[in-house]
Amino acid sequence: MLQRLFTTRLLKPGDLPPSDQAMRVVGVCNPAAQTFGDGVALVARVVEQPVEQRPGQFPSPRYADGSLVTDWLDAEDCDSSDPRLYVGRRSGVVRLRFVSHLRVFLSEDGTAIDEATPAAMLIPQGPYESFGIEDPRITKIGATYYITYVGVSPHGVCTRMMSTTDFVQFHRHGTIFCPDNKDVVLFPEKVLGEYVALHRPMPSMRFSPPQVWLARSPDLLHWGNHQPLLGGDGAADAIDRVGGGTPPIRTDRGWLTLYHASDKKHGEQGVGVYTASAMILDEDHPAKIVARSRGPVMQPEEMFERQGFVDNVVFPTAMLRRDGMLFVYYGAADENLAVCGFGVQDLLDACLPV
Repeated sequence: MLQRLFTTRLLKPGDLPPSDQAMRVVGVCNPAAQTFGDGVALVARVVEQPVEQRPGQFPSPRYADGSLVTDWLDAEDCDSSDPRLYVGRRSGVVRLRFVSHLRVFLSEDGTAIDEATPAAMLIPQGPYESFGIEDPRITKIGATYYITYVGVSPHGVCTRMMSTTDFVQFHRHGTIFCPDNKDVVLFPEKVLGEYVALHRPMPSMRFSPPQVWLARSPDLLHWGNHQPLLGGDGAADAIDRVGGGTPPIRTDRGWLTLYHASDKKHGEQGVGVYTASAMILDEDHPAKIVARSRGPVMQPEEMFERQGFVDNVVFPTAMLRRDGMLFVYYGAADENLAVCGFGVQDLLDACLPV
């Protein structure tokens, strides 16, 4: 495990007012982050649940025509063993216990939220976001900040994109990866004339363990030339889930990125322990892994990482160079927003040639 230079919890649920008086905030996590001016702009996922409870029923909130509504599910017909969702015993259909939107925060130094700055709120829109929007990543390309995020709906889990230049006005570009696909991270520049992204297909037919794939695009909207990159072939730190974490940054050894993995074994309850590992991709041929950490560089250590809405989760979603360090922004226990620091060379040295 790599030694952290510092760890700071930036936000917890009690720090935020709900978007609606009928809701309560149960999580603020999985932040996208990018340098903005002299500071840092963050776009975080805010998770809410209905306040009202009814005997023998479970609430499942969603958005319809821009407004929050709650569906009430028969508790006896729901498998509720997963803390994040309900599964219909007869239908097998999944519904979430919560609904998520996104909020913008600013930080002058990257280690504390500027309380004087009101948070802009991005609410789910349209049929592909009716169950919420989640887990954004930001990549700056030129003067524009491109934000990939997850749209959840009865159609499944898809990846959508928006862009901004000022974190006040946002332009939505629609779906760029159809269901079921998530954890899409964009490279900050073209590679050999094409945009590049990492993504996480989620096939219902589990012929192999999960994988991270790579795709290319001429315009950030139309993606093709897909190929598997990581997982499915014995990645020891990816037993149940694996997915892209932080948008890659260029180093003298290639593209450095963190990815997440879960160690849940087949047949076990819960979601397992989420950890983060590092890999370096070839500068000109990013489908080639040139180095990788032997096991996680981050695992749940702090109490707010080990206990929360979902226990034992560190979920890195951004990595920035600041003050001679690498600041890693991440979600903790699906409940808290945090940042930690690593030495640049320490993280590079943790990646051994493959």
